[in-house]
Amino acid sequence: MNRKATTTANVLAQNLAGFPSLSEALDYAAAGVTGCNFYDARGKLSVVLPYSELQQQAKITARRLLQLNLKRGDHVALVADTHPDFIVLFFACQYIGLVPFAMPIPLNLGSHAVYVQQLRGLLTGGNAKVAIAPKEFIGFLEEATVDDKTLEWVGTPEQLATIPPLDHPLSPSKPNEPAYLQFTSGSTRFPQGVVITGKAVMSNLQGIVRTGLKVHHGDRCASWLPFYHDMGLVGFVLGPIVSQLSVDYLRTRDFAIRPLQWLHLISRNRCTIAFAPPFGYELCTRRIRKADLQKLNLASWRIAGIGAEMLRSSTFDNFAAKMTETGFDSKAFLPCYGLAEASLAATFSELDRGLNVMSIDALTMAERGTAVRVKSDHRKVNEIVNCGRAIPDHDIKIVDNKGSSLPDLRVGRILIKGPSLMSGYLNDQQSTDRVLLDDDWLDTGDLGYLFEHNLYLTGRRKDIIIVNGRNIRAQDLEEIAEDLDEVRMGEASAFDTEDTDGRQTVVLVVECRLTDSTTRQSLIKRLQRKVYEGFGIYCYVDLVVPHTLPRTSSGKLSRVAARKGFMERVDLKQTDSGQLETG
Repeated sequence: MNRKATTTANVLAQNLAGFPSLSEALDYAAAGVTGCNFYDARGKLSVVLPYSELQQQAKITARRLLQLNLKRGDHVALVADTHPDFIVLFFACQYIGLVPFAMPIPLNLGSHAVYVQQLRGLLTGGNAKVAIAPKEFIGFLEEATVDDKTLEWVGTPEQLATIPPLDHPLSPSKPNEPAYLQFTSGSTRFPQGVVITGKAVMSNLQGIVRTGLKVHHGDRCASWLPFYHDMGLVGFVLGPIVSQLSVDYLRTRDFAIRPLQWLHLISRNRCTIAFAPPFGYELCTRRIRKADLQKLNLASWRIAGIGAEMLRSSTFDNFAAKMTETGFDSKAFLPCYGLAEASLAATFSELDRGLNVMSIDALTMAERGTAVRVKSDHRKVNEIVNCGRAIPDHDIKIVDNKGSSLPDLRVGRILIKGPSLMSGYLNDQQSTDRVLLDDDWLDTGDLGYLFEHNLYLTGRRKDIIIVNGRNIRAQDLEEIAEDLDEVRMGEASAFDTEDTDGRQTVVLVVECRLTDSTTRQSLIKRLQRKVYEGFGIYCYVDLVVPHTLPRTSSGKLSRVAARKGFMERVDLKQTDSGQLETG
């Protein structure tokens, strides 16, 4: 097996996503010398998959799939570990008009029953006819499918490889046919299958590699993002292929244990493009030590992309400050905004500018829905990151609850329009009709405002807590907690619920390592005081042990699940004084 990574330089003239389909993009990339490189937890190169070999293996695998009694358009479920087999299977489907969809690997192997139930729901929701999992996870899949009579075949890539390939002409997916399904993360509801056509994803990829990233010769990618997440799949599996770039992969679980291996990959291979959600940068900042800094050279990293979550400027300020001596340039930060329903990317900020932050008054935004710029003073200030302009051939507008367009600096619903949008949610016309509006606008479910054609994201509509007529972002309450030394980023979740008398209660659940009752009570009182000073509301604070707060398959906090967990363990009731206590 070839143990030398594919080169950064290529022998092909670069074509930036100028293809009608994904299979034709791979056919072109296969004529070059670039490809995928997989590294283990210690940073050792384990598998190399040049695009030429990917093409060959995908076509052979496609002919094996043809033996499984499948019809064109049938759905193939793939448990998506960071491994060459997933990419081979994904493109095998492209070569014969099947529709793959990625399912997550378990975040915690201790949650066996929960993961099996998740697989069962995805298989049913995705109308799967074939389900394939790596050997490490096949037991989970077999348990999830034991009573499933709709599946034609369940197995591992190794078992599929024992099936003789059918000698039959290949008929690749056409641009107007579904190319794949992308399941949403499920942070606010059960995951839904987003139907993406080949035409839609190719349009999005053009916007990404031509305009958003301005990909050029000499670029190289590095990624630990899961293949079952849209940023991992579209951004760092399909993106490198359609622009013929080499890419270096680290498993998501390995990154969580040894996040600095990501930085070492970038340093060693002179990678230029790497993205992460905010918690990825936060984790690296926490783990880095002086001795580590001396071994890193991050001067090649021209695009440090940021997406998938709400952005907090202090996270990136801290990362840049730590990495200064490695040659990292904070101008490499590239905030963007996207969602699965738009294939991936909707906006990009300007390259080589870093973070552009607008400081606005939090109370004015909560009370009047207007972004008023202020300098930091005694008032609660929100620092809203500029996520940039819409990609070419796409439009963004902000509307109120009645659908009327709002002017600059007015917070409202974010709508987007363009050729990258989904066809709809699989088997859910009601939800499709709710988000795909008249004139082909997509209601993203997010809130934000425009200023000089740039988008400023303020939050999810479902994460807004309405108190006394004011719209308070759950994130604002969480940030109050995270500003304290005892609380780390991502260890607080805010939401509203009702007490035993049906009255609204604002709750802040905080993961806490303190064990002394006096210091715990002191932390609760400080949090309540800071929330009251910032927003004039009383907040019930629930201190829980680390790792209590639930997360989605992509690592995001799930406020819906956090609320459910809180209500299962805490019974709130009002005292005569109006204060809250547990029942």
